Amino acid sequence: MDTPDLIGRCHCGATGWILTGDPGSITACNCTLCRRYGALWAYDFEGERITLDGDTGRYTRIGKDDPALEIRFCRSCACVIAWRGLRLPEDGRRRIAVNVRLADPEAVADLPIDHFDGLDSFDDLPSDDRCVRDLWF
Repeated sequence: MDTPDLIGRCHCGATGWILTGDPGSITACNCTLCRRYGALWAYDFEGERITLDGDTGRYTRIGKDDPALEIRFCRSCACVIAWRGLRLPEDGRRRIAVNVRLADPEAVADLPIDHFDGLDSFDDLPSDDRCVRDLWF
């Protein structure tokens, strides 16, 4: 059986994303951006299983000489849609992640959560067996 596409839309509906196939586990990060946005991320590569649509704005951290990523957001309602890697690895595949908080809660409720310490150590943290539903509130 094929895994249905996940679809996320911003608050006003002007922008969004589609993730084709199994999203795998979802990442909760505590870095200075993710904790402020409250985003939960599903990953893939640009032009592969993730498609963004609509007119998105871009934010790249000011004052950083070689930023690693940009945040994509709706120009109308300012919902954070995705982040996109700015440094290409040798294989040329650009990393991208979509904010699963924009999906229908029932579609992502049972996806497991991985925790990532993006603030201090840049390490994956031990699993606590929670899923997206556990972090909605």
